[in-house]
Amino acid sequence: MIEKLHHKETTISDKMRQVFQASYSVEAKLLNAIDFPPLKRPIESYIESKTTFFGFFKNKKLAGIIEISHHNTTTHVNSLVVHPLFFRQGIASQLMEFILKTFESNRFTVETGLMNMPATKLYKKLDFKEVAQWDTDHGVRKIKFERIQD
Repeated sequence: MIEKLHHKETTISDKMRQVFQASYSVEAKLLNAIDFPPLKRPIESYIESKTTFFGFFKNKKLAGIIEISHHNTTTHVNSLVVHPLFFRQGIASQLMEFILKTFESNRFTVETGLMNMPATKLYKKLDFKEVAQWDTDHGVRKIKFERIQD
C-alpha cells in the first residue's frame, strides 16, 4: 500500500530516516563512495523539507519511500529508497509507477549514481532516457534521466 507520509511528525521522520540510512548504506557500497552525503542527512532535513514523501508499506512496515518535487509541468524524483529487507520485491517500480500515474507532468526527472545498476535498469525500463552525466565534488559519477510525456 502506498500513502503520503506526514514527514513533519518526528516519529514519522525518524522511521523515514531509518529506511533512507539502510538503503543509502547499500548504495554507498555500490558506488564505492567513501564520503556519501545522503548518509549525513539529519532528521531535521526530513521534518523541514518542502518536498513530498510517499511510503510503501508491506505488512505494516515502511518498506520504501519516494520523495518528489512537483512544479507545474515537471516532477523531479529527489529520492527513491527501499529498505534492504525488501529489495527485489518490485517496491521501487510500484513507487515510480504511482508517481507517473498520480502527477500530471510533461516531464519527469531523476538522478542516481552511475554505478547504481538496479536504479538505472528501473528508470530505463520505465522509458526514462539519459540526458546528462557529471562528477560530484565527493567523487561519485552521477547520471540524470528524464521522461517526456505527451
